[in-house]
Amino acid sequence: MSSDHHHQLLEYDPIENVHIVGVDDGDKEDYPFSWRKLWRFTGPGFLMSIAFLDPGNLEGDLQAGANAGYSLLWLLLWATAIGLLVQLLSARLGVATGRHLAELCREEYPDWAGKLLWVMAELALIGADIQEVIGSAIALKILTNGFLPLWAGVLITAFDCFIFLLLENYNVRKLEVLFAFLIAVMAVSFTWMFGETKPNAKELLVGIVVPKLNSKTIQAAVGVVGCLVTPHNVFLHSALVQSREVDPNKTGRVREAIRYYSIESTIALTISFVINLFVTTVFAKAFFGTAIADTIGLKNAGQFLEERFGGGLVPILYIWAVGLLAAGQSSTITGTYAGQFIMGGFLDLRLKKWTRALITRSCAILPTLIVALIFDSSEDTLDVLNEWINVLQSIQFPFALIPLLCLVAKDDLMGVFTIGPVLKTFSWLVAALLIAINGYLLQQFFAKEASGAAYTSIITVFTVAYVAFVVYLERHHRFYIWVC
Repeated sequence: MSSDHHHQLLEYDPIENVHIVGVDDGDKEDYPFSWRKLWRFTGPGFLMSIAFLDPGNLEGDLQAGANAGYSLLWLLLWATAIGLLVQLLSARLGVATGRHLAELCREEYPDWAGKLLWVMAELALIGADIQEVIGSAIALKILTNGFLPLWAGVLITAFDCFIFLLLENYNVRKLEVLFAFLIAVMAVSFTWMFGETKPNAKELLVGIVVPKLNSKTIQAAVGVVGCLVTPHNVFLHSALVQSREVDPNKTGRVREAIRYYSIESTIALTISFVINLFVTTVFAKAFFGTAIADTIGLKNAGQFLEERFGGGLVPILYIWAVGLLAAGQSSTITGTYAGQFIMGGFLDLRLKKWTRALITRSCAILPTLIVALIFDSSEDTLDVLNEWINVLQSIQFPFALIPLLCLVAKDDLMGVFTIGPVLKTFSWLVAALLIAINGYLLQQFFAKEASGAAYTSIITVFTVAYVAFVVYLERHHRFYIWVC
């Protein structure tokens, strides 16, 4: 490599938020692996991985551990692997087309369908943000010994969008460093908890390797899968990968970028799996088989841990709160980020960043503030709210996954990066499995909540319309599971 060429690579550096890819005079089909380039592509996958560590996931982890012990660790592993597949397809779409999923949905679907997809994405994002902001507010209340009520914690959390705007405008790399720090805080906190509680190593390994499922743990199992794959994250990752500009006309460069993003995303989700594993096993060791296992949620988890394991050098209550705060703060910022892409992509808005951030933040903060004011003193009601939010996320999931699978299999859009027959078939089978799992969750939830002929009729009409729209999305481009 010549010195001029080397200088050119340094000039186009993502650390400075400018081009780094596609600066060569020619384009080769294959480029040798470079640790330096992997570092330059590192960032978007870790931002994406935050959705696997948000307060909703932590609550799913602790409930799985408390109610099913170590028996669902294998499912946590495979659910993370499925999530990785979905995110890799999202990254592939963004790199190969130079556009993100929300933009492509607006272009590829009729206006009415695009607007409906936007509404669904916004509802999913608001639901996720309520859990994330409430998680942060609970952590702040613990860390201030109850001085800050939930509503005050919500208002404080609302200001994180200004941190986001400051760092994003200053340098995208600085934003990525912030998220790396917050992930590190979670890793340290939950590893510390893991060390303090000393879960059974043999049962842990058996739980990862040996699949176990029964009627008593199936509800927790559905919760584990439902929490890990979130709709807004599918939209987000296809946009994040464009922070490193890749010329979609240069096949070799696109292939190189997909390879580095795949490695980075795998590393990021491996770290998130270990963190989720630690949380699950801590609560499995502490509460599985106890009378209070069914009553544990985000709001009382720290107190129960304190009563079970005592103070120690640093009270475990505060270790839990610090990890929860890092999870909540990081996920609310990525939620704001995703909201900008979703709104800008679907509606083709050309607003200033601070305006879009203010709009998307307000859409989530206002309902969250109402929730905090109503449910501050009611743990049971807050748990019921989380159930409803999980149902909302499950309802929205196909509206992100199906368009993604249709688009990455579209020849005239993806070109040589269209997914092949084997990957297409496997991806649709995974999608069918996820939709079936979510369908089971919905059926169980509505069966429990349903009462009366009127309620049942409303649910029936909603279900018919819902299924019809899902089928429409899959058939719009005439993509089928089986290879023609």
